[in-house]
Amino acid sequence: MASGEPLPRARIMGVNVSAITMTDAVRTVEDWIGRRARNYVCITGVHGVIESQSDPKLMAIHERAGMATPDGMPLVWMARKLGHGHTERVYGPDLMLRLTALSAERGYRQYYFGGAPGLAERLRERLTARFPGLVVAGTFSPPFRPSSAQEDEEIVRMINAARPDIVWVGLSTPKQEYWMASHLDRIEAPVMIGVGAAFDFLAGTKRQAPAWMQKRGLEWLFRLLSEPRRLWRRYGKIVPQFMLGASLQLLRQKAELARVPFGRNARTERIRAKSGG
Repeated sequence: MASGEPLPRARIMGVNVSAITMTDAVRTVEDWIGRRARNYVCITGVHGVIESQSDPKLMAIHERAGMATPDGMPLVWMARKLGHGHTERVYGPDLMLRLTALSAERGYRQYYFGGAPGLAERLRERLTARFPGLVVAGTFSPPFRPSSAQEDEEIVRMINAARPDIVWVGLSTPKQEYWMASHLDRIEAPVMIGVGAAFDFLAGTKRQAPAWMQKRGLEWLFRLLSEPRRLWRRYGKIVPQFMLGASLQLLRQKAELARVPFGRNARTERIRAKSGG
């Protein structure tokens, strides 16, 4: 994929998800840092797709994102069914580790914004120990309540004064997506990446699902069993809603492909129907 070339996207239930590999994602972030281009990255799972169905602003935030990576296997499977067979999972914690290792080599400066009090500092300790040479320019855990205008100005000033290349945002969906989109023109770092629970996973305060569950798209079940009181409403809504919405989209795609005749202009029409566009 050439530098600056638009990333392919698969429209999944109306959300434009980047149909990419992990290598594509890392190279794209490197390109943005090199050009000092300002972009934000949505690490998009089923939760984000379902929230976008009833939130046009969140849908638009995904549309404007430099990347909206497929965070879970259900989105990878959908992208492949929509004609993007090379698509890989670009999971938030894995992307953070890949870019952190690269940052230690290249000198890219990191900023950790989000998490409970003390979490960002613990994350810094863990990652600087694991990746010698890593530069963490700053950390900040904002209050759970909305920040006042004055507090927000101070946060922006503090982050910009640290001169980071990558701002990692751990506020959970959709709060982190709203924050990145509203601060794109104010944060001077070339890249903001919303990674949600990656702070907890990489700091060692929460367990990740076993690899076999991740590969089978069952990470939601692991998290539900780990935090049933907090998550049962979320997954009780998003899992059946996504299964229904994705199935209907694939049925519509099949019907559209069946209607497209084979002829001189058929190939273009069939590709368009298959991509979900």
